[in-house]
Amino acid sequence: MTAASPLPTGCGNASLKRRLLSLIYESLVLAAILLAGTLPAVMLTRTWDHASARIALQLWLLALCGLYYVRQWISAGQTLPMKTWRLRVVTRDGAPLTAARATLRYGFALISAFTLGLGFLWAFLDRDRQFLHDRLAGTRIVDTQ
Repeated sequence: MTAASPLPTGCGNASLKRRLLSLIYESLVLAAILLAGTLPAVMLTRTWDHASARIALQLWLLALCGLYYVRQWISAGQTLPMKTWRLRVVTRDGAPLTAARATLRYGFALISAFTLGLGFLWAFLDRDRQFLHDRLAGTRIVDTQ
């Protein structure tokens, strides 16, 4: 895969509706990744005590999700659902994400999700309709049409 190229000037922020629809598709892809990633973890921890195995599985799945998202965001600027909906994540000035910026975005997105989605609901209050994790990480999702 090639690194994401800078966007042509004039690419505007993607609509909230398209970003939310992309999130629905994203949940299906993520479910498949989590399902596939669970088997090796369960096989490796089957002899552990239940509490330790559960924590290890949860940490493994968070790391697996992080690897998926960060890799996709820095290599192409988009995941499969984002490609389908013609969306790309970029910095505020339109540049491709670095590994550090993508990791930061993932961390803030986790916090957004773990607070019952408040970071996603933030978009309804934000003047640019950006998710809170995008605002905090200095990123934005744009149209690639």
